[in-house]
Amino acid sequence: MITVTEATATAGALRRLSEAGVSIWLDDLSRRRIESGNVAELIETKHVVGVTTNPSIFQAAIGSGEGYEEQLADLATRGVTVDEAVRMMTTADVRAAADVLRPVYEATGGRDGWVSIEVDPRLAHDTRATVAEARQLAWLVDRPNVMIKIPATKAGLPAITEVIGAGISVNVTLIFSLERYREVMDAYLAGLEKAQAAGLDLSGIHSVASFFVSRVDSEIDKRLTLLGTDEALALKGKAALANARLAYEAYENVFAGDRFTALAGARANTQRPLWASTGVKDPAFRDTLYVEELVAPGTVNTMPEATLNAAADHGDVQGDTVTGGYAQARADLAAVERLGISYDEVVEQLEQEGVAKFEVAWQDLLDAVTKSLDSKGVDGE
Repeated sequence: MITVTEATATAGALRRLSEAGVSIWLDDLSRRRIESGNVAELIETKHVVGVTTNPSIFQAAIGSGEGYEEQLADLATRGVTVDEAVRMMTTADVRAAADVLRPVYEATGGRDGWVSIEVDPRLAHDTRATVAEARQLAWLVDRPNVMIKIPATKAGLPAITEVIGAGISVNVTLIFSLERYREVMDAYLAGLEKAQAAGLDLSGIHSVASFFVSRVDSEIDKRLTLLGTDEALALKGKAALANARLAYEAYENVFAGDRFTALAGARANTQRPLWASTGVKDPAFRDTLYVEELVAPGTVNTMPEATLNAAADHGDVQGDTVTGGYAQARADLAAVERLGISYDEVVEQLEQEGVAKFEVAWQDLLDAVTKSLDSKGVDGE
């Protein structure tokens, strides 16, 4: 039987998460979600203050066809290419979502109310094309509260600097390693310095760094299970949290440093850590694990709807669960390394797989839209 105290604790979990300094963003978007009023409802009832998208999300939404029939018919009539059709549909959804979130953006002074849209994942290893695509997406959506998602590949790093330097807000995605995260923060600061030199208002430039969580546990825990020793099994479910907590430590150090302090004098914003991939993959773990254990001020947690609902239903948010855990985090990652599991190898593999998965999802989306255009008697190629 649930007591009154327990019911109160679970009912206010998302509110307490917000009060602890964590911005709750929804990791999903579809035209049906927008037009039905669901996005507005989540803002009102679930403390949602932002939305993120990725190629897999759009593939699921547009691939279903629901809500896109009229626009697809118009695009087919115009004889557009499949790439143009996809961009017209995705940017329309992001623009509409940005309008729904605009009051949040204004009420928070630009801290929240953001919607993210990703550059074509096929450009992940092409700096110049990524910059050009980012500019094009910002122009197409044409809303102040849109962030362009750029993957944290080696080629993505200079693109981040160029795009931030042009005054375009950026969500850096697919970050798995601490080393790459430090490079991302450096790229952001270089971009701010470039923008400042160009005379841009730094206060209007925002960025988040999407640090992926559950995929780290999925890969490392698979290797721990293969080892099968008591020591190995005791480490399951610890690596991802350790990795994220040390990322937050790096964030604290960088944005308390002299380089950012100089920029802060020109009203620059910090680049907030965003916890991505927060849906729990292992059913043995609590389904709110990556919400409850990554509470820290100045962060964003972007959740799939199932995780959002679980946190609302039975989340146990007890304040900051990050800043006191740096020593233990280092110990946990060191213990994994001692068992012969290479951290560097794992995070490199995850980055490559992350880019590849988005490329596959994007191609699946292109194929689905091609079929839809063809069914209307127009060549979508």
